[in-house]
Amino acid sequence: MNQKKTWLYLLPLLVFVVLGALLLNSLGKDPQLLPSAKLGKPLPNFKLPVLGKEGSFISAGQLKGQVFMLNVWATWCPSCRIEHPVLNQLAAEGVIIYGLNYKDTPDDALNYLQTLGNPYKKVISDTRGDLGLDLGVYGAPETYLVDANGIIIYRHVGVVTQENWLSTLKPLLEQSRRTATDERGQK
Repeated sequence: MNQKKTWLYLLPLLVFVVLGALLLNSLGKDPQLLPSAKLGKPLPNFKLPVLGKEGSFISAGQLKGQVFMLNVWATWCPSCRIEHPVLNQLAAEGVIIYGLNYKDTPDDALNYLQTLGNPYKKVISDTRGDLGLDLGVYGAPETYLVDANGIIIYRHVGVVTQENWLSTLKPLLEQSRRTATDERGQK
């Protein structure tokens, strides 16, 4: 009986030590840097409807040959609304952005774009979330950079801002464009 009481007194201390070790281990790690099994791999195969284009579909193969951003967004996502003006500005500057409308209704998505502007070359309608699941999406917003060969070269979790556009996303896209141009020139 004495031994049981000792364990009962030590149990909260043990739980505290374990939680403390877990928290200590996570200090200094960027929560935005979620691992992605898709980096360096092709965009998953898909054939999904184009938002607002009745009977029109888009596939991964149709996107090859372009260097672009694939932005995962939804009308139910408050952070997506925050990044939307930045995406509009980037599109106005000529950045190719495809949208992946994630687990949303087409009518809500169309109203959202009509109200806030449409920065997307085309919007892939992923109402069931199948492509999002194949990409490993944790939630919206997420942005993937895809090279001309259809390979995912970077994953950004969270809001696209001017700061992370200039410091990370833009240099990676520009490098990928230069690489694609060099490869075309060598052929």
